[in-house]
Order: sequence, then C-alpha cells, then structure tokens
Amino acid sequence: MPPNTTASSGQKPGKSGRKKGRKARLFLIVLVLALFGGVAYGGYWGVSTVRASFPQTKGSLTLDGLSGPVDVKRDGNGIPQIYASSDADLFMAQGYVQAQDRFYEMDVRRHMTSGRLSEMFGSGQVKNDEFLRTMGWDRVAKEEYDTKLSASTKKYLQAYAKGVNAYLKGKDGKDISLEYAALGFTNDYKPQEWTPVDSVAWLKAMAWDLRGNMQEEIDRSLMTSRLGPKQIADLYPEYPYSRNKTITQEGQYDSVTGSYVQGSSTTTSGGTRSTSGTGLAGNATAPNGLQSQLSKLYNVLDNVPTAVGVNGNGIGSNSWVVAGKYTITNKPLLANDPHLSASLPSVWYQMGLHCTSVSSKCQYDVSGYTFAGMPGVVIGHNQDIAWGMTNSGVDVTDLYLEKITGEGYEYDGKVLPFATRKETIKVAGGASKTIVVRETKDGMPLLSDRDDELVKVGKKATVDSGAPDRGDGYAIALRWTALDPGNSMDAVFQLDKASNWSEFRKAAASFDVPSQNLIYADTNDNIGYQLPGKIPTRSKGDDGSLPSPGWDSKYAWTGYIKQSELPYEYNPQRGYIVTANQAVVDKDKYPYTLTTDWGYGTRSQRITDLIEAKIKGGGKISTDDMRQMQLDDSSEIAKLIVPKLLKIDVADKNVREAQKLLEGWDYTQDADSAAAAYFNATWRNILKLAFGNKLPKELRVKGQCLNVAPVDTTGPADENQTVRECGQREADQAQPDGGDRWFEVVRKIIDDQNNDWWKAPKTRLDDAADNRDQLFARAMKDARWELTAKLGKDMDTWSWGRLHRLFLKNQTMGTDGPGVLQYMLNRGPWKLGGGEATVNATGWNAAGGYGVVWVPSMRMVVNLDDFDKSKWINLSGASGHAYSAHYTDQTDKWAKGELLPWSFSDKAVDKSTSDTLVLKP
Repeated sequence: MPPNTTASSGQKPGKSGRKKGRKARLFLIVLVLALFGGVAYGGYWGVSTVRASFPQTKGSLTLDGLSGPVDVKRDGNGIPQIYASSDADLFMAQGYVQAQDRFYEMDVRRHMTSGRLSEMFGSGQVKNDEFLRTMGWDRVAKEEYDTKLSASTKKYLQAYAKGVNAYLKGKDGKDISLEYAALGFTNDYKPQEWTPVDSVAWLKAMAWDLRGNMQEEIDRSLMTSRLGPKQIADLYPEYPYSRNKTITQEGQYDSVTGSYVQGSSTTTSGGTRSTSGTGLAGNATAPNGLQSQLSKLYNVLDNVPTAVGVNGNGIGSNSWVVAGKYTITNKPLLANDPHLSASLPSVWYQMGLHCTSVSSKCQYDVSGYTFAGMPGVVIGHNQDIAWGMTNSGVDVTDLYLEKITGEGYEYDGKVLPFATRKETIKVAGGASKTIVVRETKDGMPLLSDRDDELVKVGKKATVDSGAPDRGDGYAIALRWTALDPGNSMDAVFQLDKASNWSEFRKAAASFDVPSQNLIYADTNDNIGYQLPGKIPTRSKGDDGSLPSPGWDSKYAWTGYIKQSELPYEYNPQRGYIVTANQAVVDKDKYPYTLTTDWGYGTRSQRITDLIEAKIKGGGKISTDDMRQMQLDDSSEIAKLIVPKLLKIDVADKNVREAQKLLEGWDYTQDADSAAAAYFNATWRNILKLAFGNKLPKELRVKGQCLNVAPVDTTGPADENQTVRECGQREADQAQPDGGDRWFEVVRKIIDDQNNDWWKAPKTRLDDAADNRDQLFARAMKDARWELTAKLGKDMDTWSWGRLHRLFLKNQTMGTDGPGVLQYMLNRGPWKLGGGEATVNATGWNAAGGYGVVWVPSMRMVVNLDDFDKSKWINLSGASGHAYSAHYTDQTDKWAKGELLPWSFSDKAVDKSTSDTLVLKP
C-alpha cells in the first residue's frame, strides 16, 4: 500500500506514526532521486527539493502589479480564502495561490489542451498531440479571447495570468514540484509563462469529456457488424418517461410564442423533432466497412488524456434543491456532487474570493469549487445565490462521413476544397513532426487523417445507392459546438456575481459549452433550473444518433435553439428540483430533439423518492438529510433481479450457500456487505452471458476471447463454424458497462422467460441456457467461483469493499512513470460502498471488473439561511504536492461520507484560519 494511505478503517495515525511516516517518505524520495540523479548528491538534493516546492502560507510576500495588500487565509485543510480590495488584485492573487498549490497540474492541462504534451513527455504523446492539434482547442480558445470575451473578462484573465507568472518568476522546475524534479533527469523542459488563453482552453477540455452522445453514436455503429436493427434497439430502449420523472415538469414549449413557458400552454406543433431518423441516409445500420474505421476512431479518442471524466462514457452527476417550505431552516438547501473520473489531485480546487468591500471597484464575494488554471468559481455560492451543475447530456457532436475527391470533398454534387493548416509538434528528446489538418467549410476537422487506417474510411463500405461512389473512400469529420468560438468564460464571472434569478439566467445564456443542467437557489427562498448551452437543431429525419452523410446538405445543422426556447423551471409547486442526467423535458412537451441518449433516470428518481418520502412523512429536510441522501447506495437493479434469483432451485450446495446471502438483504451496497459483493458479481455475469458475449469485438474487453460465428448473429454457432475473436476495448470503457441503460434493457425483458437474449451457448463446463432462469443460474454459479478466486472460499470474509476499491493516481507520472515514482505519487486503495447508477455513484464497469472508475468528485450542501452552516468536501486535497499534508487529507472523510465545515462570513473564516499570508504590492 502506498504511503500516507488509510485502509477501510479510516483511522488516522498518531503523532509518532506521522513522524515516522514522514521520515520514511523523505527517505524514499532521497532514494528515488538518487537513482535518477546519482548517489553522490541525491540525498541532499531530494530533501531540499521536496521542501522547496511547498508553498509559503505565512508571513508576507511582495507581488509586483498589486494595487493594494491581499490576505490569503488558509484553514486546517489548506483551503484558501482570498481578500482583496479590487477585482484585478483578487484574480491576480487567485492565480498566484493556485500556482503555489497546483502549477504542475495546470501546466500539464495546458499542454494537453494545446496538443503539446510531447514537449513535456516525449514521443509517446505524439499521437495524442496530433489528435488534439487536429481539433484545435487552443486555436478556438485564442479566437474566443480575441473576438468573443468581454473587456472585463479579459482583464480578469490577464490579472490571473499575472499572478501565476509572479509565482513562476525566478523558479526552476525543481522549485515548483517533485514531478519537475524527476522530469528534469530525462528532459530539459522548462515551465513557460502562463497566458490568458491557457485558462480559456481548459473549458474545451471540460466540454470534451461532457460532450454528449458521441460514444453511443460510435457504439451503435460498431454493433451493426454483429447485431440487427431490432437487437440494437433492444440495447438502447426509450427513456421511461412514465416511471422516471424529467427535470422540468411544470412547463412546456409554446408554439404560439415560440418560447418555453412555465405552467399550462398550447401543445407543440411545427417543431423539428426527429423521432425516426437514424443518421446514415435513414438506414438503421451503418455501412459494413465503417466498423473498423469507427473502432480505430474509438481507440484514438480513448487515448486522449482524461480531463474531467472517463471520456464521456457512462458518467453522471447529482444535484437537487429543496425550497424553504420543506426545510428546517425555511430557506432552500442545495446539494451537488459531480461524478467524474478519480484523479490526483482532484480536478476541483476549493477557495473563496472576497472583496473587502463589495462595490463597482470590487464586485465579488463568492466561494466554491474552481479549476486550477482558471479564474473565478465554477460551482458554489455568493452572498445572495447558490448554484450547482450536472451534465445535461444533450447531443452537441455529430460524426460525418465525407466523400473525398482529389484535393476536396463532395457536397451537394460539387467538389469543395478543404481548408488546411500545418501544425508542428515539438518532441522532447526527438525530432519535431509536422502534420496537415484538413477542415470542411463548417470547420469540421477530419479526425480520420490522424490514423493510417482511418484515411481509408469507406473503401469497403456498403452504403445506399444514393450515396456517391466510394472512389478513394470516405473520411470521418467531427461537428462539435465547442469548436465554434463562444463566451462561456464570461458566464463564469456573471454567475459569480449574480444576485437574483434574472441575473442568473442572463449568465446562463452565455454558457455555450459544455451544456450543463444549472440549478439555483437564493436567500429570498426562490429555487430554479435552467438548461443553457449552444444546442444544434437538425433537419427532419436526422436525430444525430448515427454518423451522417456529409455529402448531403440536408444532414447539416440548421441552427441552434434560442435561449427563450430552452427548458427552465422557477419555484415549481412541488417545492424541489432534481437533476441527475435524466431527461430534461417530456418529449411530448418539446419540439426539439435534445438527445436520443439520456441517462435513464435511476438516480434522479431515487433522489425524488427520498425527498418525497421525507415530505409526505411530515418531516423537514436538514443539511444532514441532504448529506445522507448523497450517500444512498440502494441498488435499484437488485430490487428487480434478486426476487427472481431467490426463486431458482440451485443444486450446487456452494452456490446455494452464496444464494442465501441475498435472503433478507435490504439492497444497500455498504463496503462491508457480502450480499452486495455477491449480487454485483451475479449482475456482472448476467450481463456477460446475456449481452456481452454477443457484442462485436470492438466493444468487448481487450484480451477476452470468444469463439464466435463469422456471420451476423447474436451468438456463436456450431464449434466447427466459429472463429476465435478477442476483445479490443480498455476494461473501464467496454460494454456492457452495467449502467442504468442496462437496467432498462433488462427491465424490459425480465418477465419474458424465453427472450432470445436469455439464451447462451453450451460450453465445456456448462449446458446451454435456453431461458432466463437457466441463464441466471449459470450467472450465480459463475459469480460464486469468481468471488471464491478473488476473495476466498470463506464467504464470511467477503465484502463489497474488497472488490470495489478506489486508487488515486497522479495523471502523468503516476500512470506512466517508473514504478517507484508511481509508488511515491499515488495513493490508495480505499474500500468503498455505493455502485453504478446509485445516488452514491462510485462507478464501476461491469464488463471490465469491480474497481472504482468514477466517483462523486466533490460533495457540497449549501444552506441558504446561513452560509456558514454549509458543508463541503473534495476528493483529495488542496495541494498537488505529493508529500504535502494536504495532498489527500480530505479523502478519508470523503470515503466515509463526511463533510467539512464551509466558512464564508468574515467571522467564520477568521475562526477557521490556521495560516495567513499577506501579499503586498
């Protein structure tokens, strides 16, 4: 187990233990740096390097460019609250303080967003850089900065950059972080000055991981090599509107006024809803030859470094707000916990930004969660309002097949020239590489140009007779709202100083990408919801669910939904609003197709049920009730399946013994639950037998091999007619992932004992399964022996937490560095409860295993009656320095579901302050 880690007990070491641990860690650093740099001076240099990179948090420092003194007050967890007398000073200090704690993380992020990772890490990152240069995030960010952002936003970005650069001034890499010290032995990389564009570009990375249904678009196309249209439809069922409530419930689109209204309105008509279109010229399947090309594309996408999520696959978030009439404070309570990939340090950085006197000169008094590398607060509250975010999942990306002809591409029977640009990638320790990026007239980059196989897109494809001749083949291009310049950075500052619903909605109107569900509460007991974002409209017959033919203009985007038409809700009669990636609005109340791939509402409906149970019981909801709801780990799929499992007559006494674990189980997935461990293993094996083994290799786990029929069928045929086929996808991205889409798939066929999906072929060890109960029996047996192998034969020692573990890994050297360096930078494991599609969404991929792959990246509960009674927690800690006391000092409490006090008022902040640093002009 890596140092500075607690096991599931969560107990903290005593003082003597901490001292010994600190000495041991320093010795390890000395050893590693000696190995890197030579024994002669490794010891001295190692200890001095670690200490030199820790931030100064007490006393005073001089910062050129400040107009007045700034106080930086840190609490016992190292969380800073900044006090300044002007906006410029406030954001300059924010840049300085974030760089103190997190500059290495910031530097890696900006190299990722600009496609320059090879400059830091060498030739192994060239492919990633090629892809990111092709999309051109930094180019779009620069255009946003030059042409779209307000003068005040530019001023704040400049002040922030000035603060970061004040921190960097006079420092070598080893003075900044341990990672630079290690990097310095293999690379002469030197950190460069920060720019305002570096901050803006981070929003592109955020948008990429929250980009909507692009993954589903690829997966559906890949499925066509082995599954028919009906089978694919089975695996992507309709959203259960009648069972799981949408976010907005008391409004709808008014076709007379052309706007979204709350309350009764006329029925929808004349809109552009698409319900039958399928993208590829109206076909329900993709061209046959497209499978290998999309698989290659998937591999490229999967290799792009994770920014804030697991590349958009399966993740979600929770937020909800309850009006004062149902709370013990008589004012709203607002909760939020975004679910993102586990990273170290956490993607979030907690801090407060306070003007000593709020005025036109200094307009901010806000506290919450920020991104290191970007000024302002992204989620949190100011003195008047609070807000939270979850991913809306709206479809803002489309893949297009492009017919290449000579030096151009075909469009409505004409050949148009590509716009081209050259990009030179500098490589640490190697020669630079130049690539040519091609784009269509709509600014769509050809992603296929980044892979030799993708260049050949469509050479073997079978398409409709109306498609142009394949010629030299088809390319794949990407249309994405984030590749158009916008002004989302303006929205951050507008949110931070909004004082009422009207100003909040105005801020939301600037939030182009990523499209997020925004929830709202204010101190006057108002609550609300707004869907923001630049959301495309498509022509009738195209719903964006499959790649579209780029040669036909009728598949081009037709515009964007107006702000006045986007769904919202304000003070609904029910007294609460829940957003957890479910459908935003009932399809019969809205004319536009927002997406065909909502989350299926399992979490949102559970939260709704918990709130309503409290209300109907006559109780009032407290801050701690909100916290307890965040920790709910009830398994909805277990409630559906376990009664069926218990009715099966099991002959094997060992399997029967395991089956008995489910008797009387309350369906909660505590870390110490043996029943949760066995059920989830059974669920994983049900999915594998019923669905996973019938999917094409491009979706299955890499290295898992099956004998399959070499024809389009749902399963293997006779042994003499099968071929050996091995999966190609990384374990945490494979299908079936076990999320609530799969809950819905199973729910629809659970009572159809003889459904074809329940059939599984005979194997060397098992008879064929011909119906549901036979397949369930096999799954229970497989689960029993799988857990025996993993956890031991004695079921008294089984627990969900032993399977379901969280490891926190440094996102660069912690995954690809030398083993001993990974040992130094990484932390874990933590044994967790919760699970997939539960409110406490510690996600795992059922195809790949039980390990935790995404988590509630932070949790907060805001008390609008008294902000000082609000609570918050981060996944890791404030610091990005591996041996700082604040590297993972919040993780133990996070794992146990605890929250920290969240001071906001001057009095509360002063009381909680441990260290004060004064920045002087």
